Amino acid sequence: MKRFRQAKSLGIIALALAITLIATSCIRTAPPSSLPASGNGMLNLWDTGPYTLDPAISSELTSHTYVMQVFSGLVRLDEHLKPAPDIAESWGRNPNGKTYTFHLRRDARFHDGTEVTAHDFKYSWERACNPRTGSQTASSYLIDIVGARDVLEGKSREISGVRVIDDHTLEVTIDAPKAYFLAKLAYPTAFVVQKANVDTGREWWRKSNGTGPFKVTEWREGQLLVLEPSNYHWQAPLKISKVAFHLLAGMPMAMYETGAIDVVPVFGHFADKVTDKNGPFYKELAISPELSLFYAGFNTTKPPFDDANVRKAFCHAVNKERIIKLILKGMSIKANGILPVGMPGYNENLRGLDYDPAKAMSLIAASEYKSPENLPPITVTTSGEGGDIPDYLGAIIQDWKQNLGIEVTVRQLEMEIFSQPLTLKQELDDIFISGWIADYPDPQNFLDILFHSKADYNSGNYTNTEVDSLLDQAAIEMNETDRLGMYQKAEQIMIEDAACLPLWFNTNYVLIKPYVKNYKLNALGIPSLTEVYIER
Repeated sequence: MKRFRQAKSLGIIALALAITLIATSCIRTAPPSSLPASGNGMLNLWDTGPYTLDPAISSELTSHTYVMQVFSGLVRLDEHLKPAPDIAESWGRNPNGKTYTFHLRRDARFHDGTEVTAHDFKYSWERACNPRTGSQTASSYLIDIVGARDVLEGKSREISGVRVIDDHTLEVTIDAPKAYFLAKLAYPTAFVVQKANVDTGREWWRKSNGTGPFKVTEWREGQLLVLEPSNYHWQAPLKISKVAFHLLAGMPMAMYETGAIDVVPVFGHFADKVTDKNGPFYKELAISPELSLFYAGFNTTKPPFDDANVRKAFCHAVNKERIIKLILKGMSIKANGILPVGMPGYNENLRGLDYDPAKAMSLIAASEYKSPENLPPITVTTSGEGGDIPDYLGAIIQDWKQNLGIEVTVRQLEMEIFSQPLTLKQELDDIFISGWIADYPDPQNFLDILFHSKADYNSGNYTNTEVDSLLDQAAIEMNETDRLGMYQKAEQIMIEDAACLPLWFNTNYVLIKPYVKNYKLNALGIPSLTEVYIER
């Protein structure tokens, strides 16, 4: 999921782009909320607000944070990020590993009390794959289901691999046994929506009738979004009465200090303040790892980055350690590769393209351009508006100028455009700055979805037949050791070929008021609000 999430994801959308949006955007002040200060079981948060609540459309962390509360699917990821029952209370798989039978809870309900049936899931998935819906995620997250590609390509209106046995039984057939398939169903694209709700209009999701643990009870655009527990969710009654998101309401850190909000993410410029063990915030600081990657991608379809030597030169020319230490205040981990620390298949012995200006210049000399003066003009595409760029991007561009003698310009796109993979491919200049947060803890979610030549999220159109072959083999390999070995081999080839410039893996720093209990961000960057309660 893109985090920024895109995303990601969470998502993505959220990671560096979300970080950029929060930390560098001009923040307008919303009118004072009519809600009281924290109390009576209400949690107050700061946020920018979702771009959409349509599960088929959501593709970045900002929207995912809300979608995950309001909607749900057959399965969810538990605290260990393993597939666990949600609307499906159980399931089985046939011996060939390709057909799943899901048994839905008989008490599963939409927020209005309407029963959720297997027919609703069939409708939701076929809607997500229907080209008219405009989903840019269905081709990544539902594509394993037999017949999904035909719907995506407009050849059919029905997914042949989805069969309703009865109201509470759904049979799903995929094209090959895949270890990560169940986890994919925990992604919003696979969530259930109600046809009657969707039929109310194009922006039906503004009055969404979901199945998640929370429902939207108030939404004032750019000011306030309030969630309250659903009366019909299958989980035990929640301990919190409301979650109020104050949208672009002021400076988050200042609001936290005055008690206007109860939780706040911490970014680099506040790092010294919150990590001071003798300061007032240290005991309220929660630090948690995130399965995420922040990276610079290359447009490999046009000069100069169709030349691997130029891509490698740009990688060797960036001093990541200095940027992390001085600008990010040590709050991120340098990335040598693509798979983040903690991800299955993470390779601590991977050989990265380390900072080496002399090597960078020699690679330019070995390229078809021979000298930096012969390179065409280079533009970085990133998210944002208003012309201001974050300090870390300025430092990266300065490294390219100092070590390669190359001037690089920046073009900003609105987040809603930047977060859509197909749109980004159309808008892409020469380099793009992006980030990705895991949707599920599997290397396929990074290596395959971001760098397979046929992947929608492969924004730079990186192509390597050996990598594709390894990824295709790993996708259907059922021996876990062999499978992870294939992914590690593919990742090493990608790094040596400079498929991208890995920059860093994110770590979440969050301040939480002492009276807020059980507020946690999972490794996907999304809070689990069902366990939260207020204790005065």
